[in-house]
Amino acid sequence: MRHRVAGRELSRTKEHRLAMRRNLVASLFQHETVSTTMEKAKEVKSFAEKLITLAKKGTLAARRQAISMLGNRDIVTYEDGQRVRKGTVIGKLFSELGPRYIERPGGYTRIIRLSLRRLGDNGQLVLLQLVGVDEAPKKQARKRSHKKTKEPAAVQSGQAKDAQEQASAGAENVAETPKSEQASQS
Repeated sequence: MRHRVAGRELSRTKEHRLAMRRNLVASLFQHETVSTTMEKAKEVKSFAEKLITLAKKGTLAARRQAISMLGNRDIVTYEDGQRVRKGTVIGKLFSELGPRYIERPGGYTRIIRLSLRRLGDNGQLVLLQLVGVDEAPKKQARKRSHKKTKEPAAVQSGQAKDAQEQASAGAENVAETPKSEQASQS
């Protein structure tokens, strides 16, 4: 029986699962989007969100906890055939990602299903992404009451003046047109 056993085995040993989880999350923080299988994405999502929550704190203790959970992998690019170090994953997590989500109460990642299937085992492929900067949490729309509010007298009088002007302009147009055209219009 699986009482109180959480998580997915993913047909791997404990050490392999831990290394896979760290590598996927580090790649997610580095590239901000990762293509993987549905099962791996669901397993990694909560771990990534916990690390982002630590990064929102921004303290030295939180940084040390994140390093112990994730490791401190370098972000490396190749320019002109030379390896160039751009920083670390923890550095990016605490300097860019933590402040980006400071106002967001949770839900930093999303899983988007792809129509593709993986060759070999036909596994469902998904994109695991960090939610963008420009997207704010959706707020529920409030229902308006059906009661009509009374408008101020100045607004009502302004609308009344507009209506009177339109009526007088319409009357002037009728007076200017000859009677033969009025008969053809009606």
